[in-house]
Amino acid sequence: MFGLGWPELLALVVIGLLVFGPDKLPQAASQAGRTLRQLREMANNAKSDLQANLGPEFSNFDPADLNPKTFVRKHLLEDLEKDWEGPVAREPIPVAPTPELALGEIPPYDNEAT
Repeated sequence: MFGLGWPELLALVVIGLLVFGPDKLPQAASQAGRTLRQLREMANNAKSDLQANLGPEFSNFDPADLNPKTFVRKHLLEDLEKDWEGPVAREPIPVAPTPELALGEIPPYDNEAT
């Protein structure tokens, strides 16, 4: 639940007891539950109103698709995964061996490269 374990929940209960006291803690918890329910209901109503007002063209619209990570994964990476068929077998590019430097020898320096 919200990524909280038992130690965190216990700490929250102790803090709640200290802040609200044992007689007002149940009232505060019920008020918090009511507020969360109202927020969830408002979010669901907003989502359904948005889908109803967009029309039939956007019947499969999901507001979670507006998250940039989801958008990139859905529209860019899925196409790449469909097109990708595995590594392409290629001939290795031959590389000329470089001669070893003698002790105390200065390596070659290219003035134009830096």
